[in-house]
Amino acid sequence: MKVHVFGMGYVGCVTSACLAQLGHDVTGIDTDPDKVALVNNGQSPLIEPGLEQLLRAGVERGRLRARKEIGPLGDVSFICVGTPSNHNGSLCLDFVHRVAASLGDALRDTNAYHVVNVRSTVVPGSVEDIIIPLLAERSGKVPGKDFGVCMNPEFLRETTAVADFHAPPFTVIGSLDLSL
Repeated sequence: MKVHVFGMGYVGCVTSACLAQLGHDVTGIDTDPDKVALVNNGQSPLIEPGLEQLLRAGVERGRLRARKEIGPLGDVSFICVGTPSNHNGSLCLDFVHRVAASLGDALRDTNAYHVVNVRSTVVPGSVEDIIIPLLAERSGKVPGKDFGVCMNPEFLRETTAVADFHAPPFTVIGSLDLSL
């Protein structure tokens, strides 16, 4: 599968490296040129046991690369950007909104069915009420027909994230169902 992973932070780097290890063609997208350079050099932008070895192997095998721009979409895109807390304790979804808008623009230029997988931490209803309408508006396409959307939250713990990716304590997936 051709995969885009948006955000080369904790979740995005682990997801990218592990998907590349499983044989997928992975492109990490991040606006930070330092993170992009580190990943492209097979170096980890964060400290996580085993991650740098996986990144290096993915780059050496040609299965993993990073860049600042989206480029042509593949089969699936993972939104793994940060959702820091606002001053009142609520989640700041600005990065998620920016990625969804960019993905909507990219979807407009593709004829292939594409799946958007939200792994970032978002509050219930965010995918249905904000992300799907934004993707539809920006792409001019019909969700569930022209593109798919699912929510697959991560449950990665620091220092065991690679192992957690391969053997998660549990898996949750919610998907778009227009029949409801």
